[in-house]
Amino acid sequence: MTTHPEFNDHTEALDVAKVFADNIRGRTVLVTGANRQGIGFATLEAFASQSPGYLILAGRTPSKIQESINDLKERFPKVDYRALEINLSDQTAVRSAARELLSWSDIPTIDIVVNNAGVMLSGTPERTLSVDGIELHFATNHIGHFLFTCLIIPKLIKAASASDTKGTTRIVNVTSGSPTLCSMRWSDLNFEKLNKDLPEVEQPNYQLHNMWGVEDAENKSYIPLEGYNQSKVANVLFAIASNKRLYDKYGILSNAVHPGVIRTELGRYGSPEHRDAIKKMSEAGVFTWRSQGAGGATNLVAALDPRLGPGESRDGKENYGVFLADCQVSGDAHPLAVASSEAKKLWELSERLVKEQFSL
Repeated sequence: MTTHPEFNDHTEALDVAKVFADNIRGRTVLVTGANRQGIGFATLEAFASQSPGYLILAGRTPSKIQESINDLKERFPKVDYRALEINLSDQTAVRSAARELLSWSDIPTIDIVVNNAGVMLSGTPERTLSVDGIELHFATNHIGHFLFTCLIIPKLIKAASASDTKGTTRIVNVTSGSPTLCSMRWSDLNFEKLNKDLPEVEQPNYQLHNMWGVEDAENKSYIPLEGYNQSKVANVLFAIASNKRLYDKYGILSNAVHPGVIRTELGRYGSPEHRDAIKKMSEAGVFTWRSQGAGGATNLVAALDPRLGPGESRDGKENYGVFLADCQVSGDAHPLAVASSEAKKLWELSERLVKEQFSL
């Protein structure tokens, strides 16, 4: 289902951009998570290398955004870079950023949105809630992106309406490996119940948490990694729900990407136990580290490959084609992480949490 089956976990984002250069040139691309040390920067660098019309860098810290812009300008000076400050964990801040972006009359359309920013509070043993009262991983990694994308959708719709080809306007949600092992915790979104008291289908993957060095997980309510897992499953379900509303009607394609395991600032809050577990898993061959560029490569495939579509039923799984890893479509997602019924529930829950319904 991809144009280049030879692309893999070693493929670099810059190489993907070269192959699909015609799908970048002159277009407007927005990437959240404009951090020089992250996957978002590798993604931005690859887009910038092929002369987009506008490259919008969205992030929480203006100085980090500017650092990224300065670096990119040195190598790709002809691109028009725009900075957008956004705090995805705060719905008021998200709405403010969306209003600012919508006010930019010189950028009437957005062709590609890469929802890349995220937090992983693995070293924070106590549950943390956002200012809106939502568990912080879910608030930042999913709800912030959900609200922002829905608010700026008029510019994507306008871009799609100007295209002769369905699916060239895209939303890419950067997830993780979590959707291959986990599903949603519907009855206890804010982690107030003991894990063992949840419905069996909603209980955490205890084997996974044992691997990460979590003891007695059954008798805990909050496990930081599980908060992260929930938000990453939501990234996939958001893509599926978006396709149901946006693909046939407007021609906007959404998908979700596991970028692999990369040394970035995402793990800066990691506890010593967390770091030790990562080291042991790496030594045991559970995963291999990859470069920032290789981490950004699947983002580029998801954003640009013309053969990708909104998913189909295959081998008993729904929405096959929405979840990508190693620059290819992956069938490794947990069935509940790609279920249309779960995606519908997530969309409805997300609208309740942001206190707004979107007529898409």
